[in-house]
Amino acid sequence: MAPLRFSANVSWLFPELASLPARLRAAGSSGFQAAEIGWPYAEPPEALARAAREAGLQLVLINTPPGDREKGEMGLGAVPGRQAAFREGLEQAVLYAKALGCPRIHLMAGRVPQGADRAAVRGEMETVFLENLRHAAGVLAQENLVGLLEPINTRVTDPRYFLDTPQQAAAILQKAGRPNLQLQMIMDGNLTENIRQFLPIVGHVQVAQVPGRGEPSSPGELNFPYLFQLLEDEGYKGFVGCEYQPQGDTVEGLSWLRSYWDKRGHPRAGH
Repeated sequence: MAPLRFSANVSWLFPELASLPARLRAAGSSGFQAAEIGWPYAEPPEALARAAREAGLQLVLINTPPGDREKGEMGLGAVPGRQAAFREGLEQAVLYAKALGCPRIHLMAGRVPQGADRAAVRGEMETVFLENLRHAAGVLAQENLVGLLEPINTRVTDPRYFLDTPQQAAAILQKAGRPNLQLQMIMDGNLTENIRQFLPIVGHVQVAQVPGRGEPSSPGELNFPYLFQLLEDEGYKGFVGCEYQPQGDTVEGLSWLRSYWDKRGHPRAGH
């Protein structure tokens, strides 16, 4: 059984360091061989590509741009009236993905508009999302890229996010019917069944402890050694993104990962 491959989400890890290139270098020297960046757009893609290369990292995931964050936007894929902006953002994401050699882009669905009732707008938002996803799948296919859909927990993380269960995301993926669109799974709730059911369409997994969003080894509801073993047993081949809020020093907080690597004989940096 192959050991899991972990990826450092440098939008979350190494907050001690101000710049993304510095965080990429830190991830490389901590033993990571892969990294992901939520929104890389404040930095020129060449600078990020160079930092990743020097750190010996493969970039495995970026997100489409969030839209207007001042207005509370968090992705545009399913937002009515923002189709043109979604497509522009997609072009920008593709440009970055190509420059970074990054094979996956998380196509952010976005939020239910302020003041709107989720149930009332759900049909319209799904229609907009499907139209945007089919467009995106075509654009991505030309560059040999994969688009990911990530349901975000509305109980804990983002109460207005449109895509809020793996069931909803899987149904939308089925309707979109494009082989280069897959599910991105964040670890939360009913996990054993969800992993077994959805893993065949999962292109990326992210981990953080619940409810505090800390390291997998921090106190919380999830038993990560069990979940990692389950992913291995189910033959998961993708990356596991570390998208958590370090509770203290990032490198010290990586002891859970060093112990995983030690048990499985991972040739770590500095060993």
